[in-house]
Amino acid sequence: MEKPEGSPADERGFRPPDRGLLHVWPLGGGTQQLCPETVLLSRPVMHVSLGENHGILLAQGGLVFSFGELSWRGVSVPVSAPVLEASLLGRTVVHVAAGGFHCGAISEQGGVYMWGENTAGQCGQTDRASVINTTVPEPCPVTVVDSEVVPPVVVRVVSLACGREHSLALSAQNELWAWGSGCQLGLVTNTFPVWKPQKVEHLAGRHVIQVASGAYHSLALVRSLPAQDFSAHSAPKIRERGRSPQCPLADREELVTADEAVYCPLGVELSEVTRSETSSRRRVPRPRLHQAGMSSGSSRGSSASLSSFSDDSRSNPKQRNFPACSRVEAEGNRTECVLQTDGSPKANPASDWAANKDSAFSDDLELQSLLDKLSVQSESQNATATGDTDSVSSQTGSEDSCISSTPSSDLLTSSYKDDSIFKMQTNNGGSSASLSSSPVCLEEVRLCVERERQALPSCSLTNAHQKRNVAASGRRSLPGTPTHGSPRRRHQCASGSLCAGAGPDDSGDGLPSLETEVWSWGRGSEGQLGHGDQLARLQPLCIKSLTGQEVIKVAAGSHHSLALTAQCQVYSWGSNLCGQLGRVDGPVTVPQLAKLSDGLRVWDLSAGQSHSLLLADGDCVQPVLLYCGQQSEKLQSQGSPLKAKSCTARPTLLPFCIEVRGFDAQLQMSYISSVSGGGRLCAALMDQNVMGFIAAVHDLASRERRSSCWMNDVRRVIIAPLRIKELVCQTLGDPCTHLFFALCDRFIQLSKLIGRHATALSYFLQNAQSRDVTSFPMLKHSEHFLETYKKYCSAVGDFQVMGGFQSLHKLSLEFLCGQQAVLSQLCGSDQSVSKEIDLVSMFYQPLQQLHHYSRVLLKMATCYDVLTEEYQSLHQGCSHYEALSSSLLRKKKEAETTQLFWKTHSGKTTESLRLPQRRVICESSNRSLTPQYAGRFSNHWFILFNDILVHTQGSLPTQSFFSSFRIYPLTCLWVKTITEDGSGLCTIKIICPEESFILVASTPQEKNKWLRSLNQAVDLVLGGAAQGSSPGVTAAVCRTASYKFVSDERFRDAQYTGGWMAGRVHGRGTMKWPDGRLYKGNFKGGLEDGYGECVMPNKVQDKPDMYQGQWKEGKIHGFGKYKYGSGEVYDGCFCDGRRHGYGMLSSGKLASTSSGLFIGQWVQDKKTGYGVHDDIMRGEKFMGFWLDDQRHGSAVVLTQYGVYFEGSFKENKMSGFGLLLSDDDTAFHGEFSDDWTINGKGVLTLANGDRLDGLFSGEWSSGLKVVGTYVKSAMDDNKEKDEPLLGQYAVPAAQRWICVFDECWSRLGCDATGRGELTTAWENIAVTITTARRQSPDLSKSHTKVLESLEFIPQYGEAVTTANYDNIRRYLTKACETPHHPLGWLVETLVTAYRMTYVGVGSNRRLLRQAVLELQAYLTHFYSIVRFLFPGLPDDGGVIPDAPDISPCKTRRNSNKMDQGLLVVSCSSLLLPLLLPRLYPPLFTLYCLQQEQEEAQYWERILRLNKQPDQALLGFLGVQEKFWPHWMSILGEKKQIVSSSKDACFISAVETLQQISTTFTPSDKLLVIQKTFEELTLEVKPFLAGDFLWCMDDLFPLFLYVVLRARVRNLGAEVSLIEDLMDPNLEHGEMGLMFTTLKACFIQIQQESTA
Repeated sequence: MEKPEGSPADERGFRPPDRGLLHVWPLGGGTQQLCPETVLLSRPVMHVSLGENHGILLAQGGLVFSFGELSWRGVSVPVSAPVLEASLLGRTVVHVAAGGFHCGAISEQGGVYMWGENTAGQCGQTDRASVINTTVPEPCPVTVVDSEVVPPVVVRVVSLACGREHSLALSAQNELWAWGSGCQLGLVTNTFPVWKPQKVEHLAGRHVIQVASGAYHSLALVRSLPAQDFSAHSAPKIRERGRSPQCPLADREELVTADEAVYCPLGVELSEVTRSETSSRRRVPRPRLHQAGMSSGSSRGSSASLSSFSDDSRSNPKQRNFPACSRVEAEGNRTECVLQTDGSPKANPASDWAANKDSAFSDDLELQSLLDKLSVQSESQNATATGDTDSVSSQTGSEDSCISSTPSSDLLTSSYKDDSIFKMQTNNGGSSASLSSSPVCLEEVRLCVERERQALPSCSLTNAHQKRNVAASGRRSLPGTPTHGSPRRRHQCASGSLCAGAGPDDSGDGLPSLETEVWSWGRGSEGQLGHGDQLARLQPLCIKSLTGQEVIKVAAGSHHSLALTAQCQVYSWGSNLCGQLGRVDGPVTVPQLAKLSDGLRVWDLSAGQSHSLLLADGDCVQPVLLYCGQQSEKLQSQGSPLKAKSCTARPTLLPFCIEVRGFDAQLQMSYISSVSGGGRLCAALMDQNVMGFIAAVHDLASRERRSSCWMNDVRRVIIAPLRIKELVCQTLGDPCTHLFFALCDRFIQLSKLIGRHATALSYFLQNAQSRDVTSFPMLKHSEHFLETYKKYCSAVGDFQVMGGFQSLHKLSLEFLCGQQAVLSQLCGSDQSVSKEIDLVSMFYQPLQQLHHYSRVLLKMATCYDVLTEEYQSLHQGCSHYEALSSSLLRKKKEAETTQLFWKTHSGKTTESLRLPQRRVICESSNRSLTPQYAGRFSNHWFILFNDILVHTQGSLPTQSFFSSFRIYPLTCLWVKTITEDGSGLCTIKIICPEESFILVASTPQEKNKWLRSLNQAVDLVLGGAAQGSSPGVTAAVCRTASYKFVSDERFRDAQYTGGWMAGRVHGRGTMKWPDGRLYKGNFKGGLEDGYGECVMPNKVQDKPDMYQGQWKEGKIHGFGKYKYGSGEVYDGCFCDGRRHGYGMLSSGKLASTSSGLFIGQWVQDKKTGYGVHDDIMRGEKFMGFWLDDQRHGSAVVLTQYGVYFEGSFKENKMSGFGLLLSDDDTAFHGEFSDDWTINGKGVLTLANGDRLDGLFSGEWSSGLKVVGTYVKSAMDDNKEKDEPLLGQYAVPAAQRWICVFDECWSRLGCDATGRGELTTAWENIAVTITTARRQSPDLSKSHTKVLESLEFIPQYGEAVTTANYDNIRRYLTKACETPHHPLGWLVETLVTAYRMTYVGVGSNRRLLRQAVLELQAYLTHFYSIVRFLFPGLPDDGGVIPDAPDISPCKTRRNSNKMDQGLLVVSCSSLLLPLLLPRLYPPLFTLYCLQQEQEEAQYWERILRLNKQPDQALLGFLGVQEKFWPHWMSILGEKKQIVSSSKDACFISAVETLQQISTTFTPSDKLLVIQKTFEELTLEVKPFLAGDFLWCMDDLFPLFLYVVLRARVRNLGAEVSLIEDLMDPNLEHGEMGLMFTTLKACFIQIQQESTA
C-alpha cells in the first residue's frame, strides 16, 4: 500500500523541512532541560492545535493529521507518527482547531468539518446516528447558514475555537457563530444542545478579530467603535420575546463608582423564559488508552461530566428544562440577583421591568422566588476530577459544577456557594448526574440572601485595592450595540475574502488595528471572565480594564485567560492553582500583568489546562520560551484528583534540547515561530534559517517590538506627564507650546504605527501559510510608513529650531525630578543621574529604524534571484527607506545648524524671521557674496533659508542683530548665471517680481556653491527634487506661486496667486487688491491678457462693477460682458478699456436716467453709427444713426400706440422732411422741427385717400393748424406720383450692423472687410475653437464633438466642385451651431439684433419691407465672409461646372440645380437655411400683420366653403366628374364615397399641403407644394389613361379644392414670404409655376362670392 504524500516519515529517511518543524512535549518547566518529541513529517506544519489528550495539525497542502488519545475511534496515536485524516483529502484545509475531546477544520472555501465527541452537540451533527452514538468518528461537514438575510446564504468561516462542550466559528464578515451546550455559547436560549450554528447576536454588527475558547468560557478580541458611535446611544429597550437586548445592564456600568468597578453586572437580562423540550444526552465513558510515549488520559473532570442527564431524568420535564437567569441590578452599593423560577411568560415584560428597575425587591419576593426555584428543581453535582488539576475549586461549589444546559443554575450555585446547598456525588465512571430535591428551611434561605448582599460588592478574590484604576476608565463601546452594518437587517449577503485563522485585522490602511476590546462570557467560578467577580455571563460582556491596552491576542486555558498587548505585556486572570497566571497570588478576577523578567518582550502566547506558554524576545538572537504552571513530574497516581505540589508560579525560561539524528547543528539555528498549549501538552513550530531569511525577519520584528516598547515608555514617562501640566504654556510660550503638542501627536502616531507594524510582523511569522514577501507590511504600505516618518522628523526639527528642547529640558527636570534614572535609561545613556539628559537625541532616536529597515530588506533580497518579483520588490523598498533615511539625516543636520544660527544671532529683529519650518542653508558672513557696484565700506550679508533669501545691510555679520533687511521669497525668485564677460567677476543674476540685481561671488567655487544652493532651494520649495541640480541650471522658469507686491505701481499691495514666467506674472492667476479689486484670469508678460474676470469696487454705488471677457496688455480689449453697479449691463466689444464696436447696453431698474436697451455701434465709449434703442419708459423704439450718444441722421421711430415716424435727426431732434403714419393709415409727409413738431409744407393723406396740401404747424398729438387745399381721392390725378414711399428716410439695409460684420472680420484676423491673410484666418479659427474647448469643461458631449470636428481645417484652397460643395455646406452648418466659432458668433449676434429690432414695439407691419431688405443684406455680407474663407466659391448667382449626374430625388431637393447639370450657387440657397429658421418668428409675424385684412377675408371664405360635402364642393369649384374619387381607404379598408361624405377626397394631398406651416425656408415650402402636386397626380392617375397630361383648366379647380380642405392659416403670409425670399433661379421653372398656382388659389378664395 502506497504511503500518501505528507504522511509520517521514517526516521532513517527523514529530512526536516525548512520551515514548519513541529515539536511537542508534556507540560513542565523549571531548570530541567526539555527534550521535545519531533513530529516526523516530510512537509512543513502550518498550524497545530492541542486538546485535552490529543492534538491536530495542518501540514502544507491542506493535509490534516491527528495524534494522541482519539477516544472517538478507540485508538492512541504517538506524537512522532500522527495519522492522516484521509476523509479530508482533496478539501484543502486552511485552519484546524482542537477542543476538549473534538476537532474542527476549515476548508479553503470556508466550509467547516467537525469530528470527535458530540455529547453536547459540539460537533454540530443532528443526524440520529450521531446523537445516539455521542461521537462522530470521521470529519463531517457543518453548514453555517445565515437565515436572517434574504435569501439565506451559507456563511464562509475563517477561524474556529473549540472548548469542551462548545464550538465557536468566526466568519469572513467578522461575525461570531456558536453551537454546543452551556452559557459559554453566548446565545439567548434555554434549550441545549444547540445542534445548528447560531449567530451570537450580542456581537452582531461588531468587528470580531479573534476568538478563543476555554473549558467553559469564551473570549473574543473585538475592534473598538469610534467615540462618536457610542456616545449617542440611548437607553436600551426591551426587545421582543426570544431576542437578546442590544444594550443590557452593562450600559449602566458607566454609572458605577470606582469602588464598585471590581464587580460587573451580568451581561444578559431575560424577562421571559420560553420552555422547550431538551433532548437528553448520554455520555459514554471514555476508555483509558495507554500507548508508548503517551501518559494515561482521563475524562474531562467534574463539570464536564455533569453536562449529561441520567435516563431517569426523561420522565420529569421540569428537570430537563431550566429557566435562564433574569436580571441583576446595581443600585448604589447594593446588588441583587433575582431568579424567575416558574418559567411561565409574564404578561407585560416591559411593565415588569419599569416596575422593578428603580426599587429593590422586598425580602418576601426574594424568598418566594428562591423557594419556587428550589421547589421546581434542585441540582446535584458530580465532583469527579480525574485529570483536571483545577477541579479542586469545584469542591467549593464553584461555577464549574453547573449543568451546561441550565444557565440559571450557574448563577444559583455561585450565589450560594458558601452554604453548599447542593450535594455533589462522585462517580469514578464519570457518567451521569443524579437530580434530587433537598429540603431547605426558610430561615436558611433568608440568611443566604443576607449573606449574598454583603458578599457581592466584594466578591473578588483579589485584594480590595485591586479594584484598579483601569477598571474605573470606561470602555469605548457599549456591548452588543449593532452598527449600520448589523446583520439583523435583511440584506443580500456578500461573501468576503477567506483568510485562514485569526490573521491581521485591517483597519483601513492594511495594518492591524490596536483599538481593541476583550469580551468574555461563560462560567466564571475562577474569575476567568475578568469582570471582577465569579459570576457567569450568558452573553458577551466587555472587560473594561483591558480597553485601551492595545490587546492583540487572547488565549484561554481550562480555567484561566491570557491577553497579549502590543507593548509585549501579558495580562492574566482566572485560576492560579498551579501558578499558570505567572504570579504567586491566588485566583484573580480582573486582568493583571504577569511577572516577567526585565528585557523580555512577549509576542506570542498560549494557554493549556493548567499552564501557560509564552514566546518572547530575549538577549539572544533567537526567541525564547517561557513557561509557568503545573510541573509534569509531580503528578500523583492515576485515578485520584491531581494535586500540583510542584509548579512554576513565575514565567521562567524553558531550556530546549532538540535531538533529531544527523541534524542537531542545523536545528540549533532554527527559530520558533509560534507556540501552542492545550491539555497537558505544549507544542512549538520552528523555521530553519535558510540563507538568513528567517533571522532577518525575526531581527526586524524584534527591533520593532523593542522600539514600540521604548516609545510607549517615553509616552508614559515623559509625554503624558508634560502634556497635562498647565505650566507648559508659561514655560515654552505659545509658539513652542503648539509645536510641542504637535510633536507629541506625531510621536504618538509613529508609536502606534511601529506597534501595529510589530504586530503585523508577528502575524507574518505565525501565519506560515501566507508568508508572501510582496505583501510584507513595510513594502505594501511603504507610502504610509515614509509619510509618517517625514511628518515626525519635521515636527522634531520644528520644535528644535524654535529652541523648545532647552525649555523642555528645564521643565522635565522640574516635574520629572524623581524619574531621572528612568529618563537616563530612555535616553540610552550610561551617565549618572546628575548629568544632563539629551532630549534631542532621544526624540531623534526613532529615525534610526529607517536604516535598519533598509538593511533588513537588503539582507532579505539576497535570498532571491535578481530576476524574481520578490527581489525587485525588496530592492525597491530598500532604496526607498535608505533614501528617506539619508534625507531625514540631512534635515536633522539642517535643524541643528538652524538652531545654532538663531542661538548665535538672537534678538528682537531676528524673531520676525524665525519660523518653525525655516532652515538655514548657507550665508555670506565671510563676505563671499556681495552686490555688484556695492560701496567699498558697505556691509552686505546674504542668508539663504529654505524658503526665502534675506539681504541685510548696514550691520556687521558679527553682530547679533539686523539693522535692516529685505526678504525675497524663493517661490518667486529666479537664478541666472552670467557668462564670463571679460571682467573676471563671478556673477549671479537674481530676478524677482519687482526688481533684479547681480551678485558677485568671491571665487568660482563660491559662485558654484551659491548657484547650487539657490537652485536646490528653489526646486525644493516648488516641490521638485533637491538632487541633481548643477551649477548654472536654473529652476523652473514657469511655475505657480503666491506673492504680495510692495512697490509695483500697477499691483501695489496686491496679493497674487498663479503662474509666473521669468519673474513676471504669466498664465492663469488671481490678483487681489486691498481696496476690493479682484482679477481672475490670464496674464501675459506681467499684464492681464486673454480671458479674465474682474470685480471693481464702485464708490458711488453699493454694488461693485464686474467684467467678464477679453483683456489685452492690461486693458479690457475684445468681447466681454460688463455689469455696472448701477444695474446697467453692457455685452459687446471693447478697445483699450472703452466700449468700441458692436455692443448691447441694457439699463436695469436702478438706472438713474431711464430703463431701456440699446444695441448697435459704439466708438470710444459713445453710441456712434447705426443702432436700435428701445426706450421702455416712453414706449418708443428708435432705429437709426447715432453720433456721440445723440440721435443724428436717418432713422425710424415707432411708438407703442402704432405711430410710425421716419426722417432725419440732428442733435437728438427730428428736423427737415419726414414721414409720419398713424395706426389708422393717416399719413403726413412734410417738414418737421424741434422734436416732432410739424412746421412747414406738407401733405396730409387720409385713410380714404383724400389729401390736404398746404402749410402745417403744431404737434400731432394735440392738433394741427392747416393752411392749404383739400383734394378728394377721386379728383386726384397725381395720386400715385405724390404718394409717399415707406423707407425713403430710413437707414439703408446695407448700412445696418456694419459693426457686427467688422467684429467678425476682426476675429478672423483681418483689418477690414476682405483684407487679411486666409491662412491667418483659419489659424485663428482653430485656436479659438481649441481654447474654447479646453477652457469650457461644462460643455455637453454633443457640443464637444462639434468643437472637435471644427478643429480640423477643411480644404479651403482648392476649386469648389459639386463633390466638396456639400462638405462646405456641412462645415458651415456645424460652425453656426456653436458661438465659439466666428461664424457661429456672427449668426447668434445677427439673430439677437434682428429680434431686438422687430420684436415688441418694432413688431409693426410697416417695417416688413425693411425687415426683408435687412435679411437680404445679412445674406450678402455673410456670403462675402464665406467666400473669403472658401475662395473657390463663385459670385452670388454663379455656377459650379462639371456637376455629375444626380438622382431625381436629389434634383428635387436641390432645386437650384439647372437641367444642364450646372449647380447654381447663391447666397440665399447656401445661407438662408442657416439664418431664416432663427429669424422666422419675428419675420413671419410681420407678414401676418401685413396680410391681416386679406387673411380675414380668406379665412371667412375657407370656413364657409368647407361646410359643403366633398362632391358638392367639387361641383361648385367646377372640377370635372372624371376626377371625382368614388372610393376612399381607411386603415386599409375601402369605403365608398357618397354625396354626404366630407373630407374624404384627396386626403394625402391635403395632409401634404398642411405641412407648409411646419417649414421655414422658401425652398422647403416649395418642396411641400411640389409634393402636394405629386400626391394629387398619384390619386388621379387610376381614373385616367396612362399618357394623361395636366392642363391648367383641369388642374386649377382640383388644386383649389385641396387648398380649401387644407385650411392653412396665414396662407397669405406664407405666399408673400415665398415670393419675397425665393431663389430667383426658381421663379421661371416648374416650382415657380406651382407656386403661382398656389398664389392664384389664395387670390381666388379671397374673391369668391359671399352670396
